[in-house]
This record gives sequence, C-alpha cells and structure tokens, in this order.
Amino acid sequence: MAKAYWVSCYRSISDPQALAAYAKLAGPAIAAGGGRFLARADAAKAYEAGIAQRVVLIEFDSVERAIAAHDSEAYQAALKVFGKAAERDLRIVEGLP
Repeated sequence: MAKAYWVSCYRSISDPQALAAYAKLAGPAIAAGGGRFLARADAAKAYEAGIAQRVVLIEFDSVERAIAAHDSEAYQAALKVFGKAAERDLRIVEGLP
C-alpha cells in the first residue's frame, strides 16, 4: 500500500497566535492518527507561482489514514481554533508505490 502525504502550503498568516494555538492541538491529533511530520518551515525558495510562506509535509501509512486523521474529532477541534488564522491549501496525495 502506498504512503500518503498531507501537503499544506500557506499563502498568508493573519493571526500567528491562533496558528500557534492550533498547532498545539493539531500536532498531537495528527500524531494520534499516525502522521509523521517530515517538514515544517518557511519555504527555502519559491518558484513559478509559489509564495515563500510556511509549508508543512506530513506522512501517513495510507490515504485512508490521512483522511481519518483529518476527519477525527481531535483534528476538527484544532481546526475550530485555526479559524481564519491563515489562508492555506491543504491536500492529501498518494505516494508512489
């Protein structure tokens, strides 16, 4: 079974304090769902239409586990704290076999 990845690309951060509060809840919720953080930093370099803002890459054992972690009660509670703290894209992609 192929691994899966959450890829979060932030376009802008409007409320760093809310983002920090979200991270305190989201990290344990994601880890409880089997997620492993591979990268969590500002982009080292952005090309094309990219914005050199925060990028987060999280690995899961499968797409199903990634979706379940996102839809979990604990992560949904973190999203309520996130609110409108940032504008971002969050995608779940399947890794290559």
